[in-house]
Amino acid sequence: MAQSFLVFEFDGNEESAQQARHRIDGWKQGFRLDKKLQVKFERNEVEKSGVEETAKPAKAPKKSKSHGKSGGKKSSGEDSAHADDTASADGNSDIRLIVRLDFSEHEKLSHTRWLDRIPTEEPFKNANPKVIRAGDADFKATSDLFDSLD
Repeated sequence: MAQSFLVFEFDGNEESAQQARHRIDGWKQGFRLDKKLQVKFERNEVEKSGVEETAKPAKAPKKSKSHGKSGGKKSSGEDSAHADDTASADGNSDIRLIVRLDFSEHEKLSHTRWLDRIPTEEPFKNANPKVIRAGDADFKATSDLFDSLD
């Protein structure tokens, strides 16, 4: 199997990290890449005023955003979502998105195309993309980290 990892550091930008996750989920559905393209988040909370904050689950921001159709509900939902984004943008968390590409040996062309495509797309190119291939020194550590995340 040809495995590679793409590591993106979004710092505290939760909104961009979620956009990236949605983008990858769309590709997984559209191109039928369920087991070949997997995504996990690594969140490191940073101490704020001497109090260490607890880690948030990866699915929590998705539930907090309101997509109501009425004008009043939508604006209040956007205000609370914006407050959450500014709180995470203040530097109280570091968000890393780790993408594992796991193609079989006869799909080398597809593997190469996805390695080239993903870092050039909009939510990913501003997130310090790093490609880790099977022979690299960081591959084992990244693989262990990916397996340990939920």
